Amino acid sequence: MMMTGLHTVADIFCVGCGSIVGWKYEAAHEKSQKYKEGKFILERFKVCGPDGNGYWVNHEAQVTGSDAEDA
Repeated sequence: MMMTGLHTVADIFCVGCGSIVGWKYEAAHEKSQKYKEGKFILERFKVCGPDGNGYWVNHEAQVTGSDAEDA
């Protein structure tokens, strides 16, 4: 049971260290949550880059449109 309802999830783990770093939504049991099925969540603070440093969000970065807009 999650805050948004009952879901069936599968853990996602690091093949390097075996730590659980997130989960994948296998099934949503409420109709309003079906859009989550097949999607996954990675907990950024649990994921490290190839140099061992964590990945952090650059709060100054701005998201601008999609690649389709550039075409």
